[in-house]
Amino acid sequence: HILPYDSTSVSEIISFAKKLENSTLRKSCHGIQFEKKGNKGSFGNILEELYFKLKRNSRSEPDFYRTGLELKTGGLKKLKNGEFRAKERLVMNIINFSKIHKEDFKSSSFYKKNSHLLLVFHIFDKNLQDIDKLIKVVGEWSYSNNDLKIIESDWKKIQKKIKDGKAHTLSEGDTLYLGASTKGSKSAKSMANQPFSKIKAHRRAFSLKYKYINHVIACISGHKNDIYGSIINDPNIIDSNNSFEDIVIKKFVPYLGKNIDDIKEYLGMDLNKKNNKGYHAGITKRILGIELGKRIEEFEKAGIIVKTVRLKSNDMPDEHVSFPIFKFKEIINESWEGSDWKRILESKFFFIFLRISNEGNKFEKVKFWNMSQTDIDEAKKIWTKTIEVLNSGSIVRKVEKNGMKKNFFPKSSENKIGHVRPHGHITTYELPTPDRLTGLKDYMKQSFWFNARYVRDEIFSE
Repeated sequence: HILPYDSTSVSEIISFAKKLENSTLRKSCHGIQFEKKGNKGSFGNILEELYFKLKRNSRSEPDFYRTGLELKTGGLKKLKNGEFRAKERLVMNIINFSKIHKEDFKSSSFYKKNSHLLLVFHIFDKNLQDIDKLIKVVGEWSYSNNDLKIIESDWKKIQKKIKDGKAHTLSEGDTLYLGASTKGSKSAKSMANQPFSKIKAHRRAFSLKYKYINHVIACISGHKNDIYGSIINDPNIIDSNNSFEDIVIKKFVPYLGKNIDDIKEYLGMDLNKKNNKGYHAGITKRILGIELGKRIEEFEKAGIIVKTVRLKSNDMPDEHVSFPIFKFKEIINESWEGSDWKRILESKFFFIFLRISNEGNKFEKVKFWNMSQTDIDEAKKIWTKTIEVLNSGSIVRKVEKNGMKKNFFPKSSENKIGHVRPHGHITTYELPTPDRLTGLKDYMKQSFWFNARYVRDEIFSE
């Protein structure tokens, strides 16, 4: 059949796709009766078949194979400032454990299929059918040289784990921009054989990570700002002997063992020590060669979580490690797979360890770290119990004579990884249902925390 665009021209395909902006599939696929049997399906399937008139296939080549353009779709959330964020990571092609170990990156199935993307993002609304979701961001995407070098490095890390017979230990936190995301549940049918081990591994697909996709959306929707500074100015310095993480750590080596205040003086920085968070972040940026008012581009795009931890003489952190506050009414509507806590646990972390001494804090160690799948499974229990407590309506266990309220949220003694406790100022969020014991309709804001002992034993000492 005749296509409504020239399938050999990238610019014509993009122009045709752009007509979808601020419209819906129902409006854009003129004259099609969507209620008819056979016209139901996911947003991506309807877009391919009824708008672009592409026949569904499972070929390894891109959707618009004459141009090398691959069609990908995703959901958006709109922020209060009018900007858009991805609802989730962008899943690419399945990782074939039995083939990837024979591939080179540039001729790999991943690169051949996903090096040039046509992206169509709609506003996510669970109350609307896919055909009625508003399409907001449409554009093409090719990776910059810097991004491609990091993505290639990520791909090789995933490949190496499979070659080493460790496909079952793959984790999203292993890599920066390109992840190995799980497909399906952990049931037997979603497990696969791997070529260099008898242990079955969870099926996985390549995916562009959530924060990287946010960067892509900002670029193609015209919201990209210049508040970023880059660590890697020459992509050629990343190679098999010198990863991005290696380059970052080498920048800190000259300062290890030195007093933070002395480093500040040596770097000629004018920083206010009272703003503790800004003080350490400022010194970190300067060491990495980033201007103070700018964000670290690679860290932002990779969703790297930076944590500064002060250690006592016994290597124990002087406090537990906190994460952002969660809203009670929001967290109970999350699924585990789509939860903020799981996304945090699957992130790559950059820990800066300072040693507390009489002369002031000293730079002790810097370390990239990501959580093992075993520990992610253990940390899920904290999230699950939190949901159970909120849904039960029994939040307060008892009220002390001094008015202090003891609650049923997970404690540090119950789980080796973390717990839930208040965060920051004593302000409150509304509860899903009033507390049974006290009748309270709102309760102190809470956060997930890593236990100090876990940070010492599993991260610092590892």
